[in-house]
Amino acid sequence: MPPEAEPAPREISRGVVAIYKDYMGRGPTDARTEVTENASVTRVSGSLTKAEQSLVADGKADVVREMRRNFQDAMASEVTALVESATGREAESFLSDHDTETDLAIEVVLLKARSAPDGANPA
Repeated sequence: MPPEAEPAPREISRGVVAIYKDYMGRGPTDARTEVTENASVTRVSGSLTKAEQSLVADGKADVVREMRRNFQDAMASEVTALVESATGREAESFLSDHDTETDLAIEVVLLKARSAPDGANPA
């Protein structure tokens, strides 16, 4: 990764934590981001609220997962804008999911292919 791209993962991780906090009242305990040529992948852990943890323990993980999917849909444009700003790349797609049993989530922004110089096909 070029030296100028190194701050992007840190910026994205911090931004995702802030977005979670805005939407859910608390941020995750950990967020780690990897940026590749084609994607930004943020792994988030420890973001379930006490109420959500209680629902999961009571066998209602499906309720929590449905609620989280609604939050993820609502956050999509903010996470996408964050990644575009941090990487200087245009996003193609946003994918998100949460495993309520392990309290792990993933926020993936697929990046559009870079244009090749002189109209050549990128590899």
